[in-house]
Amino acid sequence: MSQLDALRAEIDDIDGRLTALFLRRMEVTEQVGRWKQANGIPVLDAGREREVLVQKAALTGDPARKEDVTALYEAIMAISRRQQHKLLHQSGNEDYQRIRAALAAVRTPLERPRVLYQGEPGAYSDEAAGAFFGEDAPRSHVATWEEVFAALKEGRADYGVVPIENSSTGSISQVYDLLAQYGHSIVGEQEVKVDHCLAALPGADLDGIRQVYSHEQGLLQCAAYLKEHPAWTCLPRLNTAESAKFVAGSGDPAKAAVCSPHAARRYGLDILARHINANDRNYTRFVVVSPVPEHRPGSDKVSVLFTLPHRTGSLHQLMTIFSVNGLNLMKLESRPIVGRSWEYLFFADFIGDLTAPGMDGVLLELTQTAEGFRVLGNYPACKEG
Repeated sequence: MSQLDALRAEIDDIDGRLTALFLRRMEVTEQVGRWKQANGIPVLDAGREREVLVQKAALTGDPARKEDVTALYEAIMAISRRQQHKLLHQSGNEDYQRIRAALAAVRTPLERPRVLYQGEPGAYSDEAAGAFFGEDAPRSHVATWEEVFAALKEGRADYGVVPIENSSTGSISQVYDLLAQYGHSIVGEQEVKVDHCLAALPGADLDGIRQVYSHEQGLLQCAAYLKEHPAWTCLPRLNTAESAKFVAGSGDPAKAAVCSPHAARRYGLDILARHINANDRNYTRFVVVSPVPEHRPGSDKVSVLFTLPHRTGSLHQLMTIFSVNGLNLMKLESRPIVGRSWEYLFFADFIGDLTAPGMDGVLLELTQTAEGFRVLGNYPACKEG
């Protein structure tokens, strides 16, 4: 037997003893869970868990191993909590009860909805709405993202379509803030490939261009191309299609727009340069927002927002819940909380169906671990445009 084989055999022996001890520990934690059930005590005792983790880290005198021991016992305790949740039937906290009530009262998707998007006809938001609801679906538009959210709140629209992130330039923070502010639900999402062109009035040429207009994200996505023309002044506007409309109405051949070919054609502009965005794999992800939650067939993605207690390790503790339950965390985004310095609101996306067996216990544990927790939506993952 080689030295490597001998070491592997020793590891197998240790693992066998560890497994036996782990199973014995789970038997004891099951007894703890039954005692809690009999005495009406919640599963999570965050203060007790913090004390235990400090005690376990103190079992080793090697400073380099203290973090490893802590991580080991965080995972073990998360598995124990999951086991105890299966035993206990408890009312949970207000966030959990609110989520349960929302899941029990989801709306059936509307057949003839009033759809609203931000921007002018021909905008990427218009394309996303057409791709999700069908090109023949009637839709209207407003000037700002907040107007979309306000219209939903006031009952003037059934669904809103807004961009939430771009594969090149990242998240759109204002939309995240509006989701937190208005309390609406995400009921779907749509990806649209961004293919920018430079468009100007018929007869215009590149040498004569002096001002270029687009949404700030459009200008960022085409920064490399625009830098090749230092004489041009880049000026942000509401969105790419509105920029095309503005250039078309200006009558000035020195003005150009960064927009989609669809918008250029719609407003009668000539395309002076195609495919000017730096990333050929450039997509914008749009979310479909509703004033009430829905659960569409094939829903396999969950978006949530939460706050955490302002203490060391609180985010790691919550992330352990995803890991232990085998949930694929796709995105984690943070936004500062207004009026609370250095505290943050977190947004997360993960793969899952909230109606699936076992998810009720996960929700209960998440709401107990977070300081505040809200499900933004459970919906089918992106359809590519």
